[in-house]
Amino acid sequence: MVKIIQEKEILSIVKKIDVVATMKEAFIAYSNGKAVIPSVGELLFEKPKGETHIIYGYIKDDDFFCIKIASGFYENTNLGISSSQGMMLLFSQKTGEPKAILLDGGHLTNIRTAAAGALAAKYFAPKTVKAIGIIGTGIQGRLQLQYLQNIKPCKKVWIWDLYPESAMQYKSELQDYFDIQIATNPAEVAKHCNLIITTTPSESPLLHKADILSGTHITAVGSDTSEKQELSAQILHHADLVISDSITQSKTRGEIYQASKYQDFKENRITELGTAIQDKNLCRTHNNQISVVDLTGVAVQDIMIAKAVYNRYIINNH
Repeated sequence: MVKIIQEKEILSIVKKIDVVATMKEAFIAYSNGKAVIPSVGELLFEKPKGETHIIYGYIKDDDFFCIKIASGFYENTNLGISSSQGMMLLFSQKTGEPKAILLDGGHLTNIRTAAAGALAAKYFAPKTVKAIGIIGTGIQGRLQLQYLQNIKPCKKVWIWDLYPESAMQYKSELQDYFDIQIATNPAEVAKHCNLIITTTPSESPLLHKADILSGTHITAVGSDTSEKQELSAQILHHADLVISDSITQSKTRGEIYQASKYQDFKENRITELGTAIQDKNLCRTHNNQISVVDLTGVAVQDIMIAKAVYNRYIINNH
């Protein structure tokens, strides 16, 4: 019988899961060739502005395969509705039977993305983080800061958002826990921070090479389609370390894709995240290095978090 797991229960369950460790396992499986991940399906909408991604795949010799439908409709906030929507469908890899419908409303996508950001910071952020920069103060901007605290517990934060009222609300909600400054532009964030996370749907660069301090780590989260770009191509071409969650996907989407359009980007300059975290020599080796981790989102993340939630649900209900 198909289990229908509601959003409230999913959010309760996921608190008991080490999502960062789950994402580490996911990326290692992917980079070691154990995952089968077809190309992402996309629907792009103009009126209103929105997008839907259909992501699916499986891990070899596992119990399940997963299909995820995730949407982002950015005018939803005007209606009092979350901009992130979606669900995950879990099937038996042995029989094809549907096992679970996870009505997560996009929360699991947001959480697994934030956990991937924390994982990236664990291996690539400088040893001493003087301030965290958050560019884009929506749901992902909040979750990235939350998940970072277990990895890099820095309380000094600089933020910027295209919409000043969003940045002000972010500060208002979190100022009891963090020392938050609102920047007038992205460059001001970079001036003060050596760990930066970009989480916007921008289609033109927000940060440029001249903005970035020596020793800075950037996790770029927002550019998950071929149209989006948050970092100038020169940042990636001059970075000491360039990491992709998926080299295959970086040929068609994300910051690496945008940088390769500007100037040929040799594939041997790119290391996959799941490969790097298995070899400390491929991670940050000194504090002056500039590193960029380009997270476009890989189906293996969804498979692993959906499976973890389902397994915990079964335990809770037996």
